[in-house]
Amino acid sequence: MIAEFGLAALWLAAALALLQLGLAIGGLKGGRPELQAAIRPVAVVQGALTAMAFIALITLFMRSDMSVLLVATNSHSMKPWLYKFAGTWGNHEGSMLLWVTVMGVAGAAVALFERALRRDTHMATLGAQAAISLGFYAFLLFSSNPFARIDPPAPDGQGLNPLLQDPGLAFHPPTLYFGYVGLSVAFSFAVGALLTRQVDAAFARAMRPWVLGAWVLLTLGITAGSYWAYYELGWGGWWFWDPVENASLMPWLAATALLHSATVLATRDALRAWTVMLAVVAFSMSMVGTFLVRSGILTSVHAFAVDPERGSFILALLGIYIGGALALFGWRVGTVREGAPFELVSRETMLVINNLLLSVILGLVLIGTLYPLMTEAFGHKVSVGPPYFDRIAGPIALALMIAMAVGPMIRWRRDNASAVARRSMAPALVGLSVLAVVAVTSWGRIGILPFLGLVIALTVAVASIAPLWGRKPLRTPLFTWGMVIAHLGCAVSLGGMAADSAFTVEKLVAARPGETIETAGWRLRFDKILPVAGDNWTALQADMRVSRGGGAPVAIHPQSRFFTSPPTTTTEAALLTRWDGQLYVVLGQEADAGRWQMRIWWKPFVTCIWLGGTMIALGGLLALIGRERRGWTLKWRARRATAA
Repeated sequence: MIAEFGLAALWLAAALALLQLGLAIGGLKGGRPELQAAIRPVAVVQGALTAMAFIALITLFMRSDMSVLLVATNSHSMKPWLYKFAGTWGNHEGSMLLWVTVMGVAGAAVALFERALRRDTHMATLGAQAAISLGFYAFLLFSSNPFARIDPPAPDGQGLNPLLQDPGLAFHPPTLYFGYVGLSVAFSFAVGALLTRQVDAAFARAMRPWVLGAWVLLTLGITAGSYWAYYELGWGGWWFWDPVENASLMPWLAATALLHSATVLATRDALRAWTVMLAVVAFSMSMVGTFLVRSGILTSVHAFAVDPERGSFILALLGIYIGGALALFGWRVGTVREGAPFELVSRETMLVINNLLLSVILGLVLIGTLYPLMTEAFGHKVSVGPPYFDRIAGPIALALMIAMAVGPMIRWRRDNASAVARRSMAPALVGLSVLAVVAVTSWGRIGILPFLGLVIALTVAVASIAPLWGRKPLRTPLFTWGMVIAHLGCAVSLGGMAADSAFTVEKLVAARPGETIETAGWRLRFDKILPVAGDNWTALQADMRVSRGGGAPVAIHPQSRFFTSPPTTTTEAALLTRWDGQLYVVLGQEADAGRWQMRIWWKPFVTCIWLGGTMIALGGLLALIGRERRGWTLKWRARRATAA
């Protein structure tokens, strides 16, 4: 009965989404207040029903109900509880139900808590959110039913993909989905503002928390996914330019541009049309990512579905929503009044440059991701890999970092070029000093991009704290601290990427137990190979002791694991983290004469990549809290003044 209850809740939620859309259309056409009042509770109940449906699916997975097709094909009764729970969304249908659930709950939150918009714009926003939800309800109910039964029930399940059996599954996908759905809310805000001609600062202030929240979650999701792939796949890399990785990067790039544009519109009443367009583009990129992952046109460790019919369904949704939004934008853009003007030397100009560079990177990544698919459709297979992305997008990303360093040191509206040059003197001197040191010590031994990355990273690190110069720390607004920490996090991540690319040492060996391996100042004593067993796997484990510079030996245990459900062999890398980098050891296959293949990396400062990503997300969170707290304070003061 649990599966039937979940399916019924999903059908009722779809019916309420249709009712919500009808109420929005009727209310906007007739201006009837009773319809405008009714749409809020409909949105709230719809969100509650989707949450019930998802809880029902979680219950089926936790109980290992093998009469449900999705459970039988993606779980196993002997799985640890964490992977039963996270396995709920570790598949195509479950992940789409999570998407719809978050979308429904987000719509309910907009209905309950949003009070800054005009009533008609709020209604149009809820109507747009209902229209998006309807397409995904149809996709689930007619193409990807998560509650489908099988008769007779399976004796046991086929099991979860072993590559997904990691705590990262409980964190990485949900944060990405929350981010994607936050962009859907921003898209609905943009459609509502276009329909009611309210593209102004109030619209931007209402939309900005959703964009900022989505951006924070996307940042965390991408950072966590990068580290998960880094230690799980055993390739020693932190980003592979996999098409599905690009599918999460592209919405983040668009959301970053949208966040800056919405901030300018909310605080300075400029970049109106640009903000609306970026809201459409950001959600478009999340839809493109959904299509890539679930269309069956990609072969990837990240991909969920291999059914082209499902891809056609999503492609149709993408055409309807994005095509309709672009048509609406073209129809109504003439009614979007020009915002407040600003001079060439101003922070607004630097933010425009920032957005243009982000858009160029987004376009290049999109082309590199889709081009092989288009050529394959015409019978020609073309591979676009890291060399393309590194050489094409890398220099533009470095230029973006320079623009990010200069921007906060320029005043709003108008500034003086000589004054900006004086403020930029300290970061420029740091950059020149680093340039000289790196050129003397490493010229000819590292590539040009890592070389420039190290220089620009330290320059940006100094420039990022410029907004704090001359301020009292305790009196500095929280959102200013957020900007500083986020920009500093960008510098830390860039420094980690450059150091990893420039100074990584790799060694491939075939060693017998009892032998000692030396590389990059490390001594690795290979003691023995022994079998070990886990909850649902067996493994061959290498016991090793490693030391550096005469320090005490530390035990590490790289493994080669075997899972029976389904039969799969995976590697479990051994990681030893120190302040200046990470030792990364992977156990391979047994070679001749009792030797075992091992791949060893010493990766200087590689952990700065994920430390910086966490700092970026923390900065966004502080900015969100600071902006919201400031808004609440202003409203409270206004009410108090009115009462007085």
